[in-house]
Amino acid sequence: MRAITVRDRAAGVGGLTLTDMPYPHAAENDVIVRVHAAGFTPGELDWPATWTDRAGRDRTPSIPGHELSGVVVELGFGTTGLSVGQRVFGLTDWARDGSLAEYTAVEARNLAPLAADIDHAVAAALPISGLTAWQGLFDHGHLTTGQTVLIHGAAGGVGSLAVQLAREAGARVIGTGRAGDRDVALDLGAHTFLDLDADELRHAGEVDLVLDVIGGDILARSTELVRPGGTVVTIAAPPTVQPVGGRAVFFVVEPDRVRLADLAQRVLTGRLKPLVGAVRPLSEAASAFTRGRRTPGKTIIAVTDEPGTPQS
Repeated sequence: MRAITVRDRAAGVGGLTLTDMPYPHAAENDVIVRVHAAGFTPGELDWPATWTDRAGRDRTPSIPGHELSGVVVELGFGTTGLSVGQRVFGLTDWARDGSLAEYTAVEARNLAPLAADIDHAVAAALPISGLTAWQGLFDHGHLTTGQTVLIHGAAGGVGSLAVQLAREAGARVIGTGRAGDRDVALDLGAHTFLDLDADELRHAGEVDLVLDVIGGDILARSTELVRPGGTVVTIAAPPTVQPVGGRAVFFVVEPDRVRLADLAQRVLTGRLKPLVGAVRPLSEAASAFTRGRRTPGKTIIAVTDEPGTPQS
C-alpha cells in the first residue's frame, strides 16, 4: 500500500516521503480501515510516540496522521461492534502507525459509525478537533450557560468547533485569531473577535474560561483574564502560571466513541459544521505539513482517488 512515512527524527518534515509499505496486521480487537480521508497535526513529528512504541522501542518508519474516515475491510480476532463494509471515522493510537496510508489498523473502540450522508473529508476533520473542543470546554472547563469563554484560534480546526459548541451551550463567546479570521469566527457564532496581532487581550474583559491552542505568551497573558473560580484549559503545554483564584489545566485528547457518535449526529442535523480548509491528495501530504494554516479550518488529506467533496 502507499503511505506517508518518516524515518529520521532529525530530518523533521523534510523526512516525510510517499512510499510503499506492507499491508497492516489486524491485532485482537482491531479493524483494518480503507482510509478515504485523513487528518494530521503539524506538530506531531515532535511527539515521542511518533518515533517509539509504548515500550520505548524504535518503530520507524512511522506513518503519521491520527484522524481518519473510511470503510472497514477486515476484522481482527475478537472484534465486535463493527462490520466489514461499514463506514467509520475516529482516531488511531498515538504510538501506532497512523492514517496517512491507504489502509491502517485501528482499535475498534476508537471508531464510531459514520452515516452515508456525511462526507469522508468532513468526518476526518472531526475526531481530534471535535473531541478536543468538547473535552476542553465541558469535561475540563465545565462551561455552563451564561458564562463567558475566550477561544483562541477561533477559525482553526479546534477553535471553529469550540465556538459552535460553546454558542449552542448558551455561553458568551469571544474568539481570537488573525485579522482574516474575523468574519469566519463571527459567522460561526462568536459574539466578538480579537485580532491577536492588533488588539489587546485585556479588551476581552474578565472571562470564566479560556480555551487555548497556542501556548507561550498568549497563554500567559490569557491567565490574567480569568475571574476567580475560572479556568484556563490548554492543549499547547503545561501552564506555568495559575490564574488567581482559579485553575489551569493541560490535557491530551482521549478517544471517545460515544462522543464521536454525538458529534457526527450534530453534523448530520446541521447543528455543527466542521470547517474543512484545504483537501489535498496523499502525494501532497508532506508539503501540507510545511504550509501551515493559510485558510480557516483543518487541512484534510484525500487518500482515495475519489474522496468526495466537503459539504457546503
